[in-house]
Amino acid sequence: MCTHKGWIAGVAAVVLVLASFTLVHAQAKPIKIGQIIPMTGEAAESGKYHKQGAEIAIDKINAAGGINGRKLTVVLEDDQTTNPGGVAALQKLLEDKEIPVILSSIRSTQVQAMLPTINEAKIPVAIGGTNYGLTHSGSQWVFRFRPHDGMSAKVIATFMVEELKLKKVAIIHASDAFGNGGRDMLAPAVKALGGEVVLDQGYNNQEKDFTGVVQALKKSGATGLNTYMTFGTDLGVLARQIKQLGAQVTWVGSPSITGVDSRNLAGDSLYGTYGVTDFHVDASPTSTEFAKAYTAKFGQEPDLYAAWCYDAVLVFAEAMKKAPDLKPENLRKAILSIQKFPGAEGEYNFDQNGDGLDHYHIVQNVNGTIKYFKTLRVPR
Repeated sequence: MCTHKGWIAGVAAVVLVLASFTLVHAQAKPIKIGQIIPMTGEAAESGKYHKQGAEIAIDKINAAGGINGRKLTVVLEDDQTTNPGGVAALQKLLEDKEIPVILSSIRSTQVQAMLPTINEAKIPVAIGGTNYGLTHSGSQWVFRFRPHDGMSAKVIATFMVEELKLKKVAIIHASDAFGNGGRDMLAPAVKALGGEVVLDQGYNNQEKDFTGVVQALKKSGATGLNTYMTFGTDLGVLARQIKQLGAQVTWVGSPSITGVDSRNLAGDSLYGTYGVTDFHVDASPTSTEFAKAYTAKFGQEPDLYAAWCYDAVLVFAEAMKKAPDLKPENLRKAILSIQKFPGAEGEYNFDQNGDGLDHYHIVQNVNGTIKYFKTLRVPR
């Protein structure tokens, strides 16, 4: 005959078993990371690099046991290579309350469009956009995994004017947040070093003919050319037309000049050019380790689009380990506390604006291969 005490003990045992099962289940349930990439539109080709960079990091973390026994998984959304598409993709990811962090766009104009939604949602978002204002507009929720354009402008100006002795500089830039922002930073940096900006030429993204731009470049008398171009496809077209029309300048481009899509389209038209880039395989042991893992998995060299996404996942995972839980505010504080973290792009030391890096690498296109030249750091 079942006694009252026995019945209570039995119920308690069942409750304990259920509680243990629930705890184990909760711990085993994957942690979702949202990621916004271009799957369609002008930049669809580059979207795979963002996706693959994050995959390498996910593989590494999960192979080591995940986060407190929970594996990581990615939820992808297509930004359609447009600002409205980026905002819509962000809003869709925000509907899933199990997503504690999001990897956003590399394009500054898209991030700029997303900022109001990010600030309202109050969730940590990784960005690859380099426009200076993105992390200097008062937002507490964006974390940049590439150096900003204020840094690239100083490095480009120093290299062009002081090392290459190019005193007459032409700037060709996209007429968007990235291109205009880069120009706004570079022009005064060139002048401060005794150089002269002899051409300031904007253009609209997805331009099909740069003949007028190249003619203006030739007439300007520029000895050095800098470009801040958002899309590698545009850069490829410009490079071919510079060669076809015989413009004789030494070209030092922003990171898009090193992109795989740019080089595939331009071919030998980019041979001999210089660029600044935040990632290079030979820049550090961590960079080399990432590149080896990437090549082993995907059979091709990694692109800078992949490197920053790899780093973002690793840093977010580190923050998840440090934070007491996955609540946005606790994760935000944990990310800001991360210092001396070795990434593929470089060492991360986050400041209160959400900027983590302080350098750019100078590289050169030698017969289609991007060769490491030197690294210049910019005091913050």
